[in-house]
Amino acid sequence: MSELDRLPYREIWAVDFEFHGAPGECPTVVCMVALELRTGRRIRLWQDELYKLSVPPFPIDESTLYIAFFASAEFSCHLALGWPLPAYVFDCFTEFRNLTNGRRHKLGNSLLAALAAYGLDAIAADEKHDMRDLVLSGGPWSASERQDILDYCESDVVALDKLFPRLLADVMKGPEPLQRFGQALLRGRYMKAVAHMECTGVPIDTETLARLRNGWTGIQDKLIADIDKNYGVFDGRTFKRDQFAQWLIKNRIAWPTTETGQLALDSDTFKQMARGNPEVAPLRELRHSLSEMRLNDLAVGGDGRNRTLLSPFRARTGRNQPSNSKFIFGPSAWLRGLIKPAEGYGLAYVDFASQEVAIAAALSGDAALMEAYQSGDVYLSFAKQAGLAPAHATKQTQKKVRDQCKAVVLGTQYGMGPYTLAQRIGQPEIYARRLLETHQRTYPKFWEWSEGAVDKAMLSGMLETVFGWAVYVGNTSNSRALQNFPCQGNGAEMLRLACCLATETGLKLCAPIHDAVLLEAPLEQLDEDIAKLRAIMGEASKIVLDGFEVRTDVEVVRWPDRYMDARGVLMWERVMRLLDELDAGKANLSNPTNQPVISDRVTCHIRPPVSNIF
Repeated sequence: MSELDRLPYREIWAVDFEFHGAPGECPTVVCMVALELRTGRRIRLWQDELYKLSVPPFPIDESTLYIAFFASAEFSCHLALGWPLPAYVFDCFTEFRNLTNGRRHKLGNSLLAALAAYGLDAIAADEKHDMRDLVLSGGPWSASERQDILDYCESDVVALDKLFPRLLADVMKGPEPLQRFGQALLRGRYMKAVAHMECTGVPIDTETLARLRNGWTGIQDKLIADIDKNYGVFDGRTFKRDQFAQWLIKNRIAWPTTETGQLALDSDTFKQMARGNPEVAPLRELRHSLSEMRLNDLAVGGDGRNRTLLSPFRARTGRNQPSNSKFIFGPSAWLRGLIKPAEGYGLAYVDFASQEVAIAAALSGDAALMEAYQSGDVYLSFAKQAGLAPAHATKQTQKKVRDQCKAVVLGTQYGMGPYTLAQRIGQPEIYARRLLETHQRTYPKFWEWSEGAVDKAMLSGMLETVFGWAVYVGNTSNSRALQNFPCQGNGAEMLRLACCLATETGLKLCAPIHDAVLLEAPLEQLDEDIAKLRAIMGEASKIVLDGFEVRTDVEVVRWPDRYMDARGVLMWERVMRLLDELDAGKANLSNPTNQPVISDRVTCHIRPPVSNIF
């Protein structure tokens, strides 16, 4: 019996669309080819035929299995056509990615790479590239070009016909094959939620974005002058390492160095150091804004929505990995002030509270860590449990101790050593070592579980989440990444499941952001939808953690306010002030008679989030 015959479906359809579209826009569908894998029936339709249909020309109910490669792209076409999405989905991309995650695979994760990995024939890469360029040109196409595009589209479904049985056999290999197949369907289910979120997008204040784009060059010089007066580390637009070293000495800040003894100036080091040294934060924001801010790359459509590929399952942990330059949550935190609900609408940023700590507590079965998490303030609870703070301590009375305990609790999730912890909390290394030892004594079951994950990976060659997302041990693996994988990987499972349940319930999610989602709703419905989403996220956490619930926090923004990340408030206000000065200067140049300049720009209230950012 073949693997296909083992599947309980009347029909199995492999489907591929060709489409094009400008950045930030929903796709324009060009054509579709579908192939029923058992009977060989084929459907080839051009865009004029597709847009006349209100449903797909093949069944999509529970009797049918839908096969695709990177299915969210196909589902974006469904949504553009106004079609419903299929009940069951097997995404060959996610399954090939899962089977090769962490393994050295030079060809990547494309359809051509998957075919090559199984020794299957495929269209030549240069021919595929040429055909994609033809599709992306947007037409008009001649009759012969239409046939060529349809043939090209059909070549992908023929490739899926070859690839699917081979992938399916590997997915179902070993014990409990039907359970593994069900896990694959869960990953396919998430691709439907991804399509919904990519179609919805994030609402952007396009007026302010246009002003920023027009004035960004001038603002950068003003930003340097405004911020560097407190540091003296820039010469023009050049960051001077020696001058920065002098500033560190003056402020008694110990800074990590590279193997050559030079100051480490990478973005990750600045990010970590800013956590323990708040005075570094403005300089970090400035450097990040100067080096990585490409405002023209931000993908915003004509309707003012930021839409971009969310790149699900791209990270080793299974998390999304959208472009940092195209996605509004990718650049510096202050730029998120551009997120603004439309008139009559509100937004809610709902995130799992201390998600990784909760996952570690639940999966390790450490009762003390679970108790600390359920107290509502795991960092202060650790301080009390370890005898570092009195039982009556509060966040206000023991702020310094709590901050140090927070660094310990979060750092132990990924194997942070005493040297890095010392840098983080600004204390001697011996003090940091004692804090880590205190954590080990307080939560012994957690440490046994965490170190056991690395041992298991080394012995078995892999680790898996509760729903089967795998990472394989290879030459590029490191113990810290393996130690953190159970928390990160299962956190990704939790968020994916929550997105599935929320979109299937009809909630309007704009985007997933690591361990959070952005919800949009009419103002009169916002509170109700927030309550629904929080309940769904709680249920998703209990499903992943076998009954242990992860709390959620929420930040609410109602029109006419704008969203603001607490870490970016000061920088946003600084940039807006400099932008106003720049615009005023331009206005004076164009109005030499000094007549009053009347602006029709509406100033919106900016507020930091009201919830606990920790």
